[in-house]
Amino acid sequence: MQIDGSLNKYLFLLGGYDLEMLTIRQVLDEQAIAYVDHQLRWDNARVSNYQKELDDALNQGYSVFGIELREDIPVPSGYRRIDHHNELTCLPSALEQVMSFLHLPMDRYQQLVAANDKAYIPGMLELDATKEEIAVIRRADRKAQGVTAEDELSAEKAIAQNSEKVGDLLIVHAFSSRFSPICDRLFPYRCLLVYTDSEWMYYGKGATQIRDYFEEEFLSGKLFCGGGENGYVGIQYGAYSSDKIQEMVEHIKIITNGNL
Repeated sequence: MQIDGSLNKYLFLLGGYDLEMLTIRQVLDEQAIAYVDHQLRWDNARVSNYQKELDDALNQGYSVFGIELREDIPVPSGYRRIDHHNELTCLPSALEQVMSFLHLPMDRYQQLVAANDKAYIPGMLELDATKEEIAVIRRADRKAQGVTAEDELSAEKAIAQNSEKVGDLLIVHAFSSRFSPICDRLFPYRCLLVYTDSEWMYYGKGATQIRDYFEEEFLSGKLFCGGGENGYVGIQYGAYSSDKIQEMVEHIKIITNGNL
């Protein structure tokens, strides 16, 4: 990513909140680099939420970087995308991309944040992370995502009351859209499906196969993925009816049963 100009002519637009996004914001604060933060969530992290700031900055000669924002409107030539999801899963994490662009070294904590965002707990284990380091990162990530004490209790309740196993596939019908406390409590798992009446997420081995099965949904922008071959895949919140979601859940059970 090579753009002429000084750092004071760059503007970063921040995407949905998680630990990586908050860490990027901290770096930008420390380096006194301009950014706009509308405190978005994953489900509303869109370029259109920054259209006024984007237009104003480009008119003033800024180069603008959108971090993990869905391009739901046409973007001008002065806009640059920083992401590592969907068709960009081969790229480094957004934090790594920002640090590389700013020519900054990454400390241990930042390396763990990037590994967690790119490949979850297995990514941190590749860095020989201790149990304590993993616990700190995962707890901070859940907090950054807005997970509350009530969400943590709901996760425990869903695991106890609404879980089943089909072959190697763990399935949890969640009580809320906060899936991370469920994932963290069940790790390690081979493959995990968590869903509500409004969305589902599949994690672990065979994620690429699940994405390929729902290729039409992926191409229509209703499905997203990340984390590589054994990462995760899911549908956008509210993209389908509860009946359709249940149908998709049943298809996933069939796909994973003896085929992964």
